[in-house]
Amino acid sequence: MTPDRFSPTLILNIRITYTRHIEKKLKEFKKSGIIIPKTRIKEVVTHPIHIDTTSDYPKIIASGRFDKKHILRVVYKREDDIIIIITCYLAKKGRYFIYENEN
Repeated sequence: MTPDRFSPTLILNIRITYTRHIEKKLKEFKKSGIIIPKTRIKEVVTHPIHIDTTSDYPKIIASGRFDKKHILRVVYKREDDIIIIITCYLAKKGRYFIYENEN
C-alpha cells in the first residue's frame, strides 16, 4: 500500500467502526475528566496533521491537535471500505514528530 491510499480525501466516505477497546478507553478518559468525542476521533483520522504507516504496520497511526501541549494519536486499520478504530492516546507534542505549522 502506498501512503497516498491514506489521503484524507479518499477516506471521507468510508464507514468508521469502533472496537470495544476504544469504547472502554473513551470512558476511562471521561472518568478522568478528559472528553474525547467520536467526532474528534473521526476528524483526526480524516484530517490528520501526521500519519505513521510504518511503526505499527499494518495499523495506521493518525495524529491531530488536542491542546497546547498534547496531540491525540488514533490507531486504526483499514479493511476494504471500513476503518476500524482500535485505540487512541494522548502524547506530548514533539514526541513522535515535529509539526512545522504550529501556532
